[in-house]
Amino acid sequence: MGGERPSAITGGGADGGGAFAFISKGWREVRDTASADLRQMRARADRELEHFLTQYSPTVRERGASRLRVDLSGITAFRDAIVAEGGAGGGSGRWKLARWKGHAGEDEGRKEWEVVRMIRSGLKEFERRSLSNEVFGGFRGRSEFVEKFKLSLKSLNKQSQESKEVLPLDLTEILAYLVRQSGPFLDQLGIRRDLCDKLVETFYNKRNGWLMYHSLPADKSLIGNENMTAELDLRIARVLESTGYHTEESFWKDPAKHKISDNRRHVAIVTTASLPWMTGTAINPLFRAAYLARSTKQKVTLVVPWLCKSDQELVYPNNITFGSPEEQENYIRNWLQERLGFEANFKISFYPGKFSKERRSIIPAGDTSQFISSSEADIAILEEPEHLNWYHHGKRWTDKFKHVIGVVHTNYLEYIKREKNGALQAFLVKHINNWVTRAYCHKVLRLSAATQDLPRSVICNVHGVNPKFLKIGEKIVADREHGQHTFSKGAYFLGKMVWAKGYRELIDLLSKHKGDLEGFSIDVYGNGEDSQAVQTAARKLNLSLHFYKGRDHADCSLHGYKVFINPSVSDVLCTATAEALAMGKFVICADHPSNEFFKSFPNCLTYKTSEEFVARVKEAMAGEPSPLTPEQRYNLSWEAATERFMEYSELDKVLNNRSCSGQDGKRRKMRKIPLLPKLSGIVDGGLAFAHHCLTGNEILRLATGAIPGTRDYDKQQCMDLNLLPPQVQHPVYGW
Repeated sequence: MGGERPSAITGGGADGGGAFAFISKGWREVRDTASADLRQMRARADRELEHFLTQYSPTVRERGASRLRVDLSGITAFRDAIVAEGGAGGGSGRWKLARWKGHAGEDEGRKEWEVVRMIRSGLKEFERRSLSNEVFGGFRGRSEFVEKFKLSLKSLNKQSQESKEVLPLDLTEILAYLVRQSGPFLDQLGIRRDLCDKLVETFYNKRNGWLMYHSLPADKSLIGNENMTAELDLRIARVLESTGYHTEESFWKDPAKHKISDNRRHVAIVTTASLPWMTGTAINPLFRAAYLARSTKQKVTLVVPWLCKSDQELVYPNNITFGSPEEQENYIRNWLQERLGFEANFKISFYPGKFSKERRSIIPAGDTSQFISSSEADIAILEEPEHLNWYHHGKRWTDKFKHVIGVVHTNYLEYIKREKNGALQAFLVKHINNWVTRAYCHKVLRLSAATQDLPRSVICNVHGVNPKFLKIGEKIVADREHGQHTFSKGAYFLGKMVWAKGYRELIDLLSKHKGDLEGFSIDVYGNGEDSQAVQTAARKLNLSLHFYKGRDHADCSLHGYKVFINPSVSDVLCTATAEALAMGKFVICADHPSNEFFKSFPNCLTYKTSEEFVARVKEAMAGEPSPLTPEQRYNLSWEAATERFMEYSELDKVLNNRSCSGQDGKRRKMRKIPLLPKLSGIVDGGLAFAHHCLTGNEILRLATGAIPGTRDYDKQQCMDLNLLPPQVQHPVYGW
């Protein structure tokens, strides 16, 4: 031994102890120069060493106490050098640690760290010398210790390299993800959800366990014992992240979302009608804007249609017309201020529209979404989303806005069924409504179950009554307490005078039970296209109906009526019914899904048959309405309606945008890593693209009932709203 040249791994002292001391010195230098990359190597080496001590210490122990002391001292020194977290390291030994090369070009293609190669070369020399060493005599022929240690180093090197790479998905992982994303589609085919979950679990469990374990070592602490779905999402996210791919759950979404200009969120409420047209889609969105604007969390913009003067004369009552949008805005604000007890701080914008006589509604002209600036394109509330998007040819709402809520006001299918070829038209409109609401809305609110079932929809009454009606009701209760006779008149009906608004049902009921209701008469208030026809039918049947021009329901002349009769079954949620209840009157209405919200009020009397209608009329005319409790008054208010709207539309969560912290925050942050687009998102994007293509064809638009020239706004609307012509905003080159 002494006559030989000093070994490359000899550091003095006993051969075994010097070898291990020298290796430990080299390991400390590795730790000091590449501590972050070698943390996993230390832990793995520690486990291998513990395994070695456990397996081979009895063999070493047989060699004797004196030799055992030398052997274990070297092993202990090696182990302590690996697991020690602090302390002085290394000194300057004969063996110098080769450091990492600084240039990526030199690193590329290396399969082993240079430090590992030098340790391995040292171990070869150590193995050669150990053959003649008595301490390691128990390992002669097999060189078990050296071989095991070299394998450990190789494994550490390989693991360190692979831990930095995200390996591609295998086939079973892809199948598991596709089955899970296809859940809604498989539901439509009648395949149970639990069976889908079982398939996902089966595919996922057949994956390469080594792959999953070693590809996500840093994430195991985050996902913990969570379910398989979270692990699969995280795995997909890591693979996508490694490719540089990014998506916001749809191929068709705008990659550059507009940032909010200040700390307040922006809510745009887009509706299909405006005052002075006294219709629900003009009044209810106006109150919604006022009550949402009371919060300091968001700014609100109400977007309403602007009509040319010729259309204004057809739509607005009492020959009211406006020469400019500013005039109409002043009218709207004055009307609202008379009915509110606070200052309504919101913005009003206009988009061009045209009135359709056949549909008796306003159809948007051009791309309505362009009238909300990009800086305010945050949250959109589409009042009547199906109506707004039937012929929408413009930017997709869910691309421009972060959250889009649709509020369904009208039971269009019920109206269409009453027309010629109504069944066929209703079938087509039903599917078109499904199409556009799915393509353009994140959430849909249906005021009652009277509307068709739509994708992503929930049922909730998110409308309240004008505060003025609640004050009228309070005054009536106070007058009754002072002994005054409050109701001096009988029954009345108020509504737009078209057959579908309940006039057909009213005439049928009264004509059928004319003898049972002898002496009973109803005063009718309303204007509309069918006024002449309704009055003519009533005269022919000699019914006790007295017709008057339409007026505001809060008019003083209507306070004295005790009974409000509404036989309509075409409404979604009748605003006049809610107003009558707020004023403390009896309400007689059909037992119908549109009246479900009102059934909890004691003054609401419902009927299923014409005989029950007669009984309810007699009951109401003979009795006195019950005063509303404070809770019942609150349920009718816009404050309560706004709370319901915030909850059911999930707008409260969007506005709050709650931040998370701690371990839970890490989990949520990890789940925000971009994943593969959901299958439903891809389908929605495809539907929106197809709709955009179809609505761009003028022939198809006209064939489906669109007003000619509504794909873009016309010259007169450009002048009224100070807009650039469509040809300037969207030029077509090459013609």
